[in-house]
Amino acid sequence: MVTLCLIGLVLLYLLLPGFKHEVNTAVRLIAQADIQGLRLYVSSFGILAPLVSMALMVLQALASPLPAFVITFANSWIFGWFWGAVYSWTGAMIGASVCYFIAKAYGRPLVEKMVGTKGLEMTDRFFETYGKYSIVIARLIPVVPFDIISYAAGLTRISFWSFFWATGVGQLPATLIYSWLGENMTLSAKYALWAVSGFMVLIFLSLGFKKRLQAKLGQDG
Repeated sequence: MVTLCLIGLVLLYLLLPGFKHEVNTAVRLIAQADIQGLRLYVSSFGILAPLVSMALMVLQALASPLPAFVITFANSWIFGWFWGAVYSWTGAMIGASVCYFIAKAYGRPLVEKMVGTKGLEMTDRFFETYGKYSIVIARLIPVVPFDIISYAAGLTRISFWSFFWATGVGQLPATLIYSWLGENMTLSAKYALWAVSGFMVLIFLSLGFKKRLQAKLGQDG
């Protein structure tokens, strides 16, 4: 099923110039964190906008490491914080599930080609450091490429339903908060939140490095 869906999407992209243009436009806007541009883009689809917003969540999962929070902010501007959160959460859940099943079906070689060897190795260390809490922690930090976490989870013995519930619970608070902030903050404030989030990532990485260093020193001792 996963294979057929992926083949279908690839064929659509290669054979339909209009579809290819829309995908390229969406990827560019998300990659540039152009929240205003993405808001106008999604809104242009009218009644189909909710479906497009959820499809973009799946797209950013497959095109890792595009930042999902850009879509969450745009959704809150378009639909309001409540429905924006619903669409963002649902799309993110679908995208995370797709990543998990791709990794489970095709294994590490394909995942390394999709996210890069270094990215996957960093994720391996993230799992080693935070264990069963990795999924929840990763989802709370918007600039962490959570899609890589989803791929990595598919390479472990974590069952799909354990992954699914951890993902759903972990991303729900952040989705609600970012949606509310997205509806009520100015564009400059959104970029400020991005900067703060980057600082949070550095803190988590430093704590993880400190833990590994202490463990290594303990072994050497």
